[in-house]
Amino acid sequence: MTSLTDRLSLPAFRLGWRVVRLLPAGAAYRLFDAIAHLTHRRDGTQAQRLRENYRQVRPELTPSELDALTLAGLRSYLRYWCEVFRLPDLGPQDLLTMVRTVGDDVPRATLAQGRGVVLFLGHLGNWDTCGAWATHHFAPVTTVAERLRPEALYAQFLAYRERLGMRILPLTGGDAVFRELVRTVRSGGCVPLLADRDLTAGGVVVDFCGQRARMAAGPAALALASGCPLHPVSVHYEPHPQRRPGPAAYRVVIGFGPALTAAPGARREQVQDLTQQCADHLAAAVREHTEDWHMMQRVFVRAGEVVS
Repeated sequence: MTSLTDRLSLPAFRLGWRVVRLLPAGAAYRLFDAIAHLTHRRDGTQAQRLRENYRQVRPELTPSELDALTLAGLRSYLRYWCEVFRLPDLGPQDLLTMVRTVGDDVPRATLAQGRGVVLFLGHLGNWDTCGAWATHHFAPVTTVAERLRPEALYAQFLAYRERLGMRILPLTGGDAVFRELVRTVRSGGCVPLLADRDLTAGGVVVDFCGQRARMAAGPAALALASGCPLHPVSVHYEPHPQRRPGPAAYRVVIGFGPALTAAPGARREQVQDLTQQCADHLAAAVREHTEDWHMMQRVFVRAGEVVS
C-alpha cells in the first residue's frame, strides 16, 4: 500500500499544479476549504496527530474547543496547499500584496552590509510563499529540503521551488550540505531552515510549550559556524484588509525576531542555548496562532523516552 500511495502521489500533485491554477482564485480556495471540512469529518491519522499536537500546546482547551481548533488548523493547512499550487503564476507585485512583514529592518541592515542571516522557522503559515517573497523583496533564499518519495515527487518539488527563485539542497547530503550552507551565509546569503521537527540523528531536546520536544540543531550550528546572526521567524495568516471575507481573503505575516546571542560555553552548550531561545520564540507564536501550526508529525518526546 505504501508503494501504491507513493506512485499515486506524483500524478495527483501534477494534476493539482495544472488544474488549481486554471480555477478562479475564489473557486480554488473554496474547493480546498471544503476538503478541509471533509478531512475533519473523516478524522484520519493526520487530523488526529494535529489534534494531539494542539492539545499539547493548548492544554486549557475543552474537547469541543480543541475540535474547533483542529478544524481551523486543517482549513489553514489546506489554504497553504491551495497557495502552493497557485504560486508559480504569481509575480513580484502579487507576492508583495500577499505578505506583510514585522521586524525585518535589522536583518535587512545586516544583508545590506554584505553579511548573511540564518533564520529559524517552524511549520507555520506558508513558508513557500515566504521563500518566493524573500527572493524578490528580501534576499535570495538557499535552504534544505527533505527528500520525498518517490524520487520523482522530490524532483517535482525541487523544480517547483527553484522556479519560485529558491535554491534547494537535499537534507541527506551530509557534511557537504552544511559546508555549502556555511559558505552561502558567509557570502551574504539568506538561509531559512524549518527546524521545529528534527529529521536527523543530531536534534536538540528543548522545552516547548511546557513539554519536551526534539528540534533541529541546524540553524544554531550554522549561525555559530558562520559567525552570522540567527533570527527566529514566525509566520501566520491574517484577514486581508483589501479583500472581501472568504477562504481566499488572507495574507501571510512574517515576523522577524531579534538576533539571538548564545551564552558563553562549549559549542554543544551554545547550540542547545540558541535552539532553546528559538523554541521559546516559536512557542509564543504557536500559542497565539495555533491554527497556523501545520504540524502533523510527532514533535514531543514521549513520557519515559530516553533522550541523549
